[in-house]
Amino acid sequence: MNRPVSLSPDFSDIDLACRALRGGGMVCLTLGGKPAALLLAAEDLSEAGLSALCEAGGALPWLAMSARRAEALGLGDGRHPVVIAPPPAAESAQYAALADPLRDGISPEDWRHQDAAEWTPAAIALVKLAGLLPMVLVAPGESRPADLPEVAAEAVLAFPRAAAHSLRRVAEADLPLAASEQCHVVAFRPANGGDEHLALIVGKPDLGQPVLTRLHSACFTGDLLGSLRCDCGEQLQGAIARLAEEGGGLLLYLAQEGRGIGLVNKLRAYQLQDRGLDTLDANRRLGFEDDERLYLAAAEMLAQLGIGTVRLLTNNPAKVEALGRYGVTVAERVPHVFPANPHNRRYLATKARRSGHLF
Repeated sequence: MNRPVSLSPDFSDIDLACRALRGGGMVCLTLGGKPAALLLAAEDLSEAGLSALCEAGGALPWLAMSARRAEALGLGDGRHPVVIAPPPAAESAQYAALADPLRDGISPEDWRHQDAAEWTPAAIALVKLAGLLPMVLVAPGESRPADLPEVAAEAVLAFPRAAAHSLRRVAEADLPLAASEQCHVVAFRPANGGDEHLALIVGKPDLGQPVLTRLHSACFTGDLLGSLRCDCGEQLQGAIARLAEEGGGLLLYLAQEGRGIGLVNKLRAYQLQDRGLDTLDANRRLGFEDDERLYLAAAEMLAQLGIGTVRLLTNNPAKVEALGRYGVTVAERVPHVFPANPHNRRYLATKARRSGHLF
């Protein structure tokens, strides 16, 4: 087992800030070591929260949102974050209405465009890290309350890569499976103590040859419940069986539910899909990109397992490109296709038509 990595103050600051935002509390975002803005998540905004932010900031706060949420509201082209200022005497319900992607017919016509600040992308990234919708109330940070959690914008933007590079093996054990009685599982944990990623070493892979490898993002609904809305459960079990058939291989089980937007937001996307939107448009209306996953963690795990070249079991060319970008050689893309059912046929068609998946 590798030596433990000391917890970075930046990591702990981000964790405290995320917990505060999820609980409806304020956070102070700094830039260059100086207070830049007070933040409050727009999701589930209360009158008490808005009043507290108004008192601390001295005026009604502005509303910063991701490029995709701005596009959904008709405020931008989907490429840049947008900041808007409220009309006089705006109430929490007006902020919450703009933040709610499930509400139709919301118009921000009486809100005024403002210039985005240097720290705006970090403010939006922070609420994403907290698992919240990418819209945040912002106010001047000079008069912040003394006991407010404080986090650096620079640390927020660097966090996903820093967390991936900090992964270390923390536990491992043999784990006989129905599809392969010979399986060894290794758990990797980032230095902030966040969600673990798992490596399932099936059979006896030959590390001297390209290793058959599957990158599988966690899917509670498909993997555990057997949901028919996606093909994730079939892909997971089918991958393990394929690795066993070939005598050995590797499955990386990555903690990035819902293409990286989290389980709660995935369920919101399902609601939008039930109204007629496809997978990508549902994610965009929520304020997220088509795919928010980062495969640097996978590359780090492969490096620590001594694997530099893989045969990648995937239908997604983006995974091939991502591993190559992070220094992993993909010697071959191995198709991983399963029959559609009436519930996921449209989902799979969207993957092929709009995300370039190869079936």
